[in-house]
Amino acid sequence: MSEESKAQPMTETSPKPPTSAVFSMFGGKKAEKKEETTESTEETKDEVKEVKETKKDEEEAPESPDVHFEPVVTLEKVDVKTMEENEEALFKVRAKLFRFDPENKEWKERGTGDIKFLQNKETEKVRLLMRRDKTLKVCANHFISPEYVLKPNVGSDRSWVYSCTADVAEGGPEAFTFAVRFGNKENADKFKAEFEKAQAINKK
Repeated sequence: MSEESKAQPMTETSPKPPTSAVFSMFGGKKAEKKEETTESTEETKDEVKEVKETKKDEEEAPESPDVHFEPVVTLEKVDVKTMEENEEALFKVRAKLFRFDPENKEWKERGTGDIKFLQNKETEKVRLLMRRDKTLKVCANHFISPEYVLKPNVGSDRSWVYSCTADVAEGGPEAFTFAVRFGNKENADKFKAEFEKAQAINKK
């Protein structure tokens, strides 16, 4: 037998290093995945443990003491006067006020809010005062003259019309024709009764 033929079988029968395919046949890859899963589970447990410990530390931590800061600017309390301090409210009701515009010959809304009869504690004279909702801006302010005549508004049983010769809601005295509308007939009738009482008081 030649030297070449002797060398050939030795080459074929020599052991080869194992490949990755061999490991996959025997579950090599699966074992790696299992190890990775176990490691990630342990990491998650550690994270949950850390979060719980942090929460526990926060709960056990003492509350911070109340800190007081002095204001940079000190504002003095100012009493806001309504000019009603020396008056007694005889009657109050919610209403909507309109004034007649003679140039355009139409009614224009003046405001919605509480309309009141206020009696001066010294002079005992009664005036009508009405402020708009929210802004509290005065939209009617005049004494109830005995000469004023309440007339029913056309087509309404809850509205009254009268001419005022000197309303001072917006500065100097002005003459207006007012219409006062109420939520129902009952309030309209009460207003009329109180209006006439005020006229009788102011006539003295």
